[in-house]
Amino acid sequence: MPRLLDLFCGAGGAAMGYHRAGFDVVGVDIKPQPRYPFTFIQADAMTYPLDGFDAIHASPPCQDHSALSSLHAKHGTGWMLASTRERLEQSGLPWVIENVPGAPMRVDFRLCGCMFGLPRLKRDRWFETSWNGFDLRAPCHHRGRVITVAGHGMDGRYYRDGVIPSHADRQTAMGIEWMTDAELVQAIPPAYTEYIGAQLLDHLARGRLRFRGYGSSVFPLVDVCTLGTRAVVLPVGKCNGAGGPGEDSPGTPGSGVWFVTPERQGHATPGRAVSPGP
Repeated sequence: MPRLLDLFCGAGGAAMGYHRAGFDVVGVDIKPQPRYPFTFIQADAMTYPLDGFDAIHASPPCQDHSALSSLHAKHGTGWMLASTRERLEQSGLPWVIENVPGAPMRVDFRLCGCMFGLPRLKRDRWFETSWNGFDLRAPCHHRGRVITVAGHGMDGRYYRDGVIPSHADRQTAMGIEWMTDAELVQAIPPAYTEYIGAQLLDHLARGRLRFRGYGSSVFPLVDVCTLGTRAVVLPVGKCNGAGGPGEDSPGTPGSGVWFVTPERQGHATPGRAVSPGP
């Protein structure tokens, strides 16, 4: 199972979606998160080490980018989005950044509750991805009284049609049953990241990943066997001496970098030919 680092994790709305998509999730936040549903580490997301993971999700603070930011004093955290992006780009790992409409980011995916069986939830969120993901979205269509889960001094209560939704209403609208009101207003509905997580898994599976001998949590142990002028990925020990990993033959560990296209679940495909990297 690929490992995903969840930076600025909050109480785990995004994490739950990635878990449902098939990731082993570790959350990092500078504040205690007693209700985070997976492994949690209290630390600064801006400095926490990024190694040891297959992908990264980050949700830097959104307060200074919100359309409601003019109603309150600046939070002073707006700089974190660009700095987070720069840090993730330097990591070389696939990544996803989430934020609110109006944030200074490329909008690869724009998601709302109406897309995911959450018809009462009006909650646009933007996602930027390292692989320049793209999808077409139908116009929103919300049935019944719409709920917007937001909170600036109102602990998550937000008037719609003169009605204040209850805590249970907000939990149901978000598809989250374990959070307080204060946590809900900062959360990403799990349905959003379950969808993004599927795109991320597809990227991990289809991407041209550099192979340097043996795998990580994405790849099982495999050998690159040379067959004439080709290199073929086979399970360890299955080359049977037929042009198998030689001391200096093309495609063997230490003799150059080869690209491998794995299957959807992230495992190298036995017998699939690969070509040398640049």
